[in-house]
This record gives sequence, C-alpha cells and structure tokens, in this order.
Amino acid sequence: MGLLDDWTAGSHTSDAGVTYPTYRKGSGPGVVIIHEVPGIYHHVVAFAEEVVAAGYTVVLPELFGTTGARKNEWTMAKSILKLCVSAEFNCLRRGRTSPVTAWLRSLANALHEEIGGPGVGALGMCATGNFALAMMLEPSVIAPVVAQPSLPFAISRKHGADLNLSPEDLAVVKERAAAGCQVLGLQYRDDFMVGTRFQTLGDELGGAFIPYWFAGKGHSTLTTERQQVAVDKVLEFFADKLTPVG
Repeated sequence: MGLLDDWTAGSHTSDAGVTYPTYRKGSGPGVVIIHEVPGIYHHVVAFAEEVVAAGYTVVLPELFGTTGARKNEWTMAKSILKLCVSAEFNCLRRGRTSPVTAWLRSLANALHEEIGGPGVGALGMCATGNFALAMMLEPSVIAPVVAQPSLPFAISRKHGADLNLSPEDLAVVKERAAAGCQVLGLQYRDDFMVGTRFQTLGDELGGAFIPYWFAGKGHSTLTTERQQVAVDKVLEFFADKLTPVG
C-alpha cells in the first residue's frame, strides 16, 4: 500500500492563480499541516495520521520535494536547493514574508468556508515553521503552531532571530496575538537552525507565545526525532482552540 493511498489527492488554486497539490483525510475541524524538508515523507504522514485520529480534517499541501521519497542527505539537499532558487520561499533575506504563504492562507480560508466551526489550525515545521505565523493574516487561522522554524537560514545572528515576516505582516500578527490568538512553539533547546527565534517570538508576542523546549541538539520534534510530549501539546492546543462551543 502506498504512503497516501487512503488520502484524497486534490489541489487548491488561489485567487492569484497559484496551484499546489494537496492530500486530505479525516473529519472534524480543519488543520493544515505543512511538511518539512525533504517533503511529504513517511514520518510527516505518520504525525498527520495522529491528528486525523484525534478528530480533525487534515490537509497536507505538497509544496516541494517528491512525495513518498525517503529522508536522506540526497533528498534533503535537492529540496533545500529548490527552496533556495524558488521565488516562493524566502530563505536568506530578513524582514520578508515567503510569498507561498499567501497561497496557504487561501487554502486555510477555503477549508474553513467548507467545514465551518470556530476556525482552522495551521502547523509548519522546519523550513515551513514560520509559515504558520504568516497564515495568521487569515482570520480563520486560530491555532497556529511553529515547530522548529528555520527560515530564513540562520547564517548570522540577525538571520537567526528573524521571523520570516515583513514588518507589515508582523504588525498584523502582533495585533492578532494581542487580541487573544495564541501561538504554540516547539523546538530542541540546542537546535542551531532555529537560532533565537523563540526569544524574538516572546519579545514580539508576549504571553500569547507558548514555547516548549526539549533537551538536546535534535531538530524534528514531531517526526524523525519525535517527542511524545510535543505531539500531545499540539493535540491539546488544537482541542482547546478548534472545538466548537456549545
């Protein structure tokens, strides 16, 4: 049986005419899970299945990489190269929002319009970690999770503190946080790829940012170096934010 044989393959096209493939499974409130490098591989799907089993409609957008490929040095290098040369991903410039997040906001809005309820969840990991922040510009995104956010690449201290947001978009994110939209964060404490972004998030969002650190130099908190407490915190966060009232 293939990795995603029991998921429904589809696509979403934004008003701007941008299209990416998607995979969907489950029922209940909507959650967009954005894969990490190198793409939608089996550990990402295993985590997504846990979210489905907890009672959510999960959509996996395919943004880069070869779905189903193994995670190894070769597939990771190919995916990182694509990120670096693509205009849709801001890998190195500070104070810029990755353009692909506009499509992700469109996807979240369409999912919410279809399913209804209080809103949708958004979870990014690694190179897509901060994308969940940019998705907060879409009001329907009410449960954003940033797992080991790694863009822009931490090639300097300033890069490592950057949130992959333009000043204008950061202002909107801060407004939403001040109005009560909390952000859950997950990272290994000594993960150099995350830099000091959690400190930046705390400074910018105050008590609306809920960070969880794990000991060591690991990276992928929900997949290849999975922490059960990380998975539990994500599911608790979604249950708190996405469960309909009444």
